[in-house]
Amino acid sequence: MYKAVLCDLDGTLLDSNHFHAEAWQRTFANFGFNIGFEDMVRQIGKGGDKVIATYVPEDRIAELEDDLKNFRKDLFHREYMDRIVPFSDAKNLLKRMRQEGLRVSVASSTNKEDLHAFLMLLRIHALVEEHTTADDAEQSKPAPDIFQAALKKLGIQPEDAVAMGDTPWDIEAAGKAGVKTVALTCGGWTEQELKDAGAIAVYRDPADLLRRFDSSPFAG
Repeated sequence: MYKAVLCDLDGTLLDSNHFHAEAWQRTFANFGFNIGFEDMVRQIGKGGDKVIATYVPEDRIAELEDDLKNFRKDLFHREYMDRIVPFSDAKNLLKRMRQEGLRVSVASSTNKEDLHAFLMLLRIHALVEEHTTADDAEQSKPAPDIFQAALKKLGIQPEDAVAMGDTPWDIEAAGKAGVKTVALTCGGWTEQELKDAGAIAVYRDPADLLRRFDSSPFAG
């Protein structure tokens, strides 16, 4: 049985991926880069530096990176932050995990400021033992740093943990850290895409996973 779950937030517990995609799309457009919305959705789950590197020519990244990040952050906080809601049964799913004896750690690409706001929105402070963010990692997802930091904080080995995420980037990052992933399709990727990326099980959303918890990889 696993000892801990390393849980993503955006697109996994929070219905936020489309807001992140739209904020990035508008940000790039402001700087002269026109990116299709569906293409942008496929980048969500990566760290912001990785998203920028996908669309900005290498010789312009140093010039534009800080301005892009600051514009997106201001836009997201001003127009999208208050529109984010938890997926149904997100908190109840974590409660069930704790009842099963699993330790819960958040492993998110967000920053510490936004993490606090998201934990408040989900009302899961008491359920989360540890948390790691982009501030704890040298490299963002799909690099393994965030998951490696989560394992270190919990003091456990990779084989004792399972990740829960919603994108191939989560699965790739966790896999590089030696951690298997249970995936949810509520972030916008299909079941087959997540299985092809290496997910050991796929569910529709937190409520679906909670309903089928006893047959899931999380069950004791």
